[in-house]
Amino acid sequence: MQDPTPEGGGGGARPTEERRGAAARVPASGGASWLQQVFEEVRGSSRLSVAPAEPPPLTVVAVERYLAEAPPPPAAAAPQYWYDVTLADGACQERCYLAPRLNGLVQRAQLRAGARLRLRRCSYLYDEKRLNYGFLCLEELERAGAAAAAGHPPTAPPRRRPPPLRGEKKHYLPLWNNEDPYGGMWVTDKPQAQVDVDVSKVTSLGQLEMTWRSRAHFHPLLVRVLHKSRLRYYGKPEKKLDMPYQAYFEVADGSGMMSMVLWNSLCPEWYNSMKVGTVLLLEQYAIKTSYPFKTQPTPGDSQMKRFATIEISLNVRDPPTKISIIPEEMVKPEWGLPEVKYRFITRSELDDLPNNHSCDVIGLVTFVGRAERARKREHGEDFWLYRWAHAIDGTSDQPFILELFATSQPDVFERIHPMTYLVCTQMRVVRDLTENPSSTIYLTTSNESQIFITGWHKGQPYTKDTKVKNFIQWIKTQSEADQMKKTVIGGYYPFPRPPNNFLKYCKNNKVESVLKAIGETGKEIEDLHYREHKRIAVQGIISAIRYISCSSAAEEASGVELVQKDTSQSLENSAMSREDCIQKRKDTNVQNKEDKSFLGPHCPPGEQHQHQAPLPKKSSVKRKIPCKLNTDAKQGSASVIPVSSYPYFTRSARRKFGLDEFRHEDLVQDKNGQAVSDSLQCSTDREGMSDIPETAETGRSCDSWQSDLWAQVKDKLLKYLHHSTIFPESIPRKFDYVHKDLLMQQYNLHAAVHQPNETRTDKNINEFKSASGLGYYEVTVLGINHDVAIDVAFLPLFCPEDPHLFQLEDVQNDTLLSCMSCISACQQKATSNGRLCDMFPLSNEIVKAAMDLDGKHVVCILDICHLGDDKVEVFLSKIYKAAEPGVLDTV
Repeated sequence: MQDPTPEGGGGGARPTEERRGAAARVPASGGASWLQQVFEEVRGSSRLSVAPAEPPPLTVVAVERYLAEAPPPPAAAAPQYWYDVTLADGACQERCYLAPRLNGLVQRAQLRAGARLRLRRCSYLYDEKRLNYGFLCLEELERAGAAAAAGHPPTAPPRRRPPPLRGEKKHYLPLWNNEDPYGGMWVTDKPQAQVDVDVSKVTSLGQLEMTWRSRAHFHPLLVRVLHKSRLRYYGKPEKKLDMPYQAYFEVADGSGMMSMVLWNSLCPEWYNSMKVGTVLLLEQYAIKTSYPFKTQPTPGDSQMKRFATIEISLNVRDPPTKISIIPEEMVKPEWGLPEVKYRFITRSELDDLPNNHSCDVIGLVTFVGRAERARKREHGEDFWLYRWAHAIDGTSDQPFILELFATSQPDVFERIHPMTYLVCTQMRVVRDLTENPSSTIYLTTSNESQIFITGWHKGQPYTKDTKVKNFIQWIKTQSEADQMKKTVIGGYYPFPRPPNNFLKYCKNNKVESVLKAIGETGKEIEDLHYREHKRIAVQGIISAIRYISCSSAAEEASGVELVQKDTSQSLENSAMSREDCIQKRKDTNVQNKEDKSFLGPHCPPGEQHQHQAPLPKKSSVKRKIPCKLNTDAKQGSASVIPVSSYPYFTRSARRKFGLDEFRHEDLVQDKNGQAVSDSLQCSTDREGMSDIPETAETGRSCDSWQSDLWAQVKDKLLKYLHHSTIFPESIPRKFDYVHKDLLMQQYNLHAAVHQPNETRTDKNINEFKSASGLGYYEVTVLGINHDVAIDVAFLPLFCPEDPHLFQLEDVQNDTLLSCMSCISACQQKATSNGRLCDMFPLSNEIVKAAMDLDGKHVVCILDICHLGDDKVEVFLSKIYKAAEPGVLDTV
């Protein structure tokens, strides 16, 4: 790509008062500021470091990210980004620099806005290249209870943020991606110009293409914006640009269409104001040859001529571009500017469109998934932000399935919810006819896509489109109550399904190595960042299956659903390890919001469920073991607290995340530890059942199957990973319009800045009705060398109100998972119709499908996603059978 005209080096020295990390004072409620006292104490310390003896709880007001600066050579690998954390003590706020070794706390959403913490150690850093300038550096932190209370939230920091504390960068980046505008420097709307356009001095794009090589200066251009790309941030630690941004536009006049590039600091000033349909008067611009590899939008007018050899370059210098926005009411017909045209399709037309076809769509949103992230490059720190959505338009019983990547419209992206009218432009069709021809088609955003929801449609050019008007007429005929019944938000969404052929899966995969060893799965999970979704493939043997159900009555009565069972096959033995006790404590208290361990003193996701030597299990070796847990067992559930509520990181994990500096409580064994460990045995052992302790809900039932091979090797494993936990965030929920703000907040990413005025409610996410099945399956996969194993979850997803939501038919070629999905769907249908379902979830069909795989090597496709803190979901998505060496078929 062409290098932009530089805006200057690293930026001159800024005034100390502008860059000062000092407190932003708010009215004190009495007493001096503790943060200010620490600030003065650490500056006066001989070692410029202090460890406060009795630190009070502090509130995290903001966590903000910015580009790091490259260390001088030679230097070890350095982080690409730094973080500033704003803390509040009730009297003032202080911006502090986070020690880079603690960056993982932000990257895994353990340190986030609204959290409460104690500052256990900090230091003071002077900038040796500046006079009288320094800032606090956070070295050790500790969790301090729940998030900031709704009644006493800290004052929000000013919108116009000062520059980052360290280095020469002048602005912060969005916390979770690089494509969105963030901060007060991004102008919302530039005022429209009241200028007299002298048409005699204006040149056309066609004339420009013919004469640009012979001119040093160019006549003004009068153009309309037809397409707009998402922002591109190209900053690197070794580069010295102040505002390394770029955005492409396609502009047109009566002669044709040409690309226009907005560079650097002009992006914050103009990007938000240059909307599709905006008319611009451009003066003092530059012309450059086109970058050959950029994406090209599909024009709504197929007859429009495209000038592809050159592009208009707008920059702050060389030359300094002059831009004027012409109000639409001042645009004259004789200027000959083209109207914005679209390529809207209906859902009924989608099935006939080829792969990569460009189109625009409008629909009523019936489902929107949680915001997730995908790594741009393996082992990199940059991510794409995306979410899935379904929208209907009345022309088909099938919805549009939409993969929506962030389009530099964060206000819209974060507010997509069911029952809103959604418009997506420049979408691309994704289909593969070499696969099953009936496989589901979906649409994905392109670099030039724009999205709009209710509240953003006014004044948009597409409101004049015939198909948009037809959709509005259809909406008027619909019952809002009927459509509301079909709406769902958030949770695990297993789409797109892996292909039916493993070789095809390998071809589509872009990572260095497709197959991962089961023993490496923990490392894969440790390396995940917040809301990062990843799909991995492991070889193994299906060795055990257990169904775990939760009755509707228990769900409504307790507000708890799908609480994880015990996570170890060996928890019955009184010689269980401390790690086992701690994990058991965690898993039986999934809903505990008061866990005091914070930011470090507990196991990372990849290690917290890992045990090196499972102990014998008191379970029969029957292939099918039906059982019913009686409600008496719950009497002992409250006593399953063998240690203090301070889980901890292992030593190797602390080294990895830089958490050795975190102070934490010593683990204290319960004085009745022996009795507690014994109580972990399910009281129904007399029935030869597996070791699932009863939790708060009643009516939980299970039945299980295990292979003969598993019975022989399970006590001899070197490593056993337990990742079958189902978290509340994994469950799709029925949408409740009254609480839409809470639901949107739940399934968006954590905000960078604490919002004290946000809508608060006492309603817990578990109180929203589940839109999925009545239970889930735990599947044990044994490594092909019989020395390691992993428990993963399979979550059957079926919504009776909207059978097309979770695409049940997509797993029909996977016999085992298909059986588990169908049985659960039948059970849920019967329950939703008011009939008791007497069908065993682990039916004969499931057992037969499992026995067909007994001892056989398979490849399991796992969907893993980091949900924040130490919560990671691991779902089984597909099973391929290795029929012959080198030939892998779907099960």
